[in-house]
Amino acid sequence: MANFPFHIVGFDLDGTLVDSNRDLAPAINHALATVGRPGVSAEETRYLVGGGSRRMFERAMEVTGGPLPEDEFEAAYGELLRHYEAHIADNTVPYPGCLDALDTLAERGCRLAVVTNKIEVLARKLLDQLGMISRFDVILGGDTLGPGRAKPAPDMIDTAILMMGGGRFAMVGDSSFDVNAAKNARVPVVALSFGYNDRPADELGADRVIDHYDELVGALEEL
Repeated sequence: MANFPFHIVGFDLDGTLVDSNRDLAPAINHALATVGRPGVSAEETRYLVGGGSRRMFERAMEVTGGPLPEDEFEAAYGELLRHYEAHIADNTVPYPGCLDALDTLAERGCRLAVVTNKIEVLARKLLDQLGMISRFDVILGGDTLGPGRAKPAPDMIDTAILMMGGGRFAMVGDSSFDVNAAKNARVPVVALSFGYNDRPADELGADRVIDHYDELVGALEEL
């Protein structure tokens, strides 16, 4: 519909489009076990996600005994990535209402993008295995543009807008990385209260906070 306020809607991936903690948590614990660290609960790992897989594993180190020597960290981090890639969609699912919301946005004439700090090849593999990849015109990962250009920098949002030919853009995410990237890019942002919030959703500073995907289209129409 021509009166919809946005031409492009960008989405974070982990904790926004999909509940990927179901497969991230086992990968983290597999890697922790290789260096003799205790595992962390699935609930705890929700608060480790954000900023990309390396930062996620650094946080896991912090909560299980502190930093490792660099060579040991790199070996364990490699184990995490190998385990995760092999089991990337064993249990991960889109959030309730997500696919319907994406369909509605497409019907309104919106083009869709994924703007995630997840490594791009893993983001693409996950979306492909979930049958979601064709919904998105642009997929940018945390490593796509090079060091220092992932969220909360505005570069990924700016690049997505450029790649999609311009137009009004809104961001949808669950963390301070997403909200701050949107603010830095000077675009509106909707936060999801049910994602992997690194602080309470109503304290993230988003323009709107929603509790279910059924509320997304309406929230965007209000912006």
